[in-house]
Amino acid sequence: MSRRGLLLAWPALWLSGCGFELRRTPSLSFRSLALVGFAPASPLAAVLRQQLAAIDLLLVDDPARAEAVLEALADARERSVVASTAAGQVRELQLRVRLRFRLATPAGRLLLPADELLLTRDMSYNETLALAKAQEEALLYRAMEDDIVAQVLRRLSAAPKL
Repeated sequence: MSRRGLLLAWPALWLSGCGFELRRTPSLSFRSLALVGFAPASPLAAVLRQQLAAIDLLLVDDPARAEAVLEALADARERSVVASTAAGQVRELQLRVRLRFRLATPAGRLLLPADELLLTRDMSYNETLALAKAQEEALLYRAMEDDIVAQVLRRLSAAPKL
């Protein structure tokens, strides 16, 4: 093997020896799921439905027909002022996405106890750039919702077998 070939193969050999593995789609112990407790227009529920459909999980409307029921106990987007000027103008905001949920069977057997996921992001604010800041806020909320959905999927894959 030439020196160049050895140099190119080194990162692959190093990563294979350290236990590094690319993230795979989670394997769930159930084939159908019902989502309950989410607001009808919840952006978090929409992202969750999209990700669950991508892993070929059957989403059902009737919890009695599902193998598992994911119940949202709290689903909220929050925004608070963290800093303001002496004139009362907002200078910094804190954005939060909160999801409190549990997983159970339709019969009521608890598979995952109530758990809360909370993500926060700080964002500077300038009134002269209000439109740009509104778009930045929307992007931050979307990124936080994607992160929460990924965490929910990891927790669902850790649920005990039915």
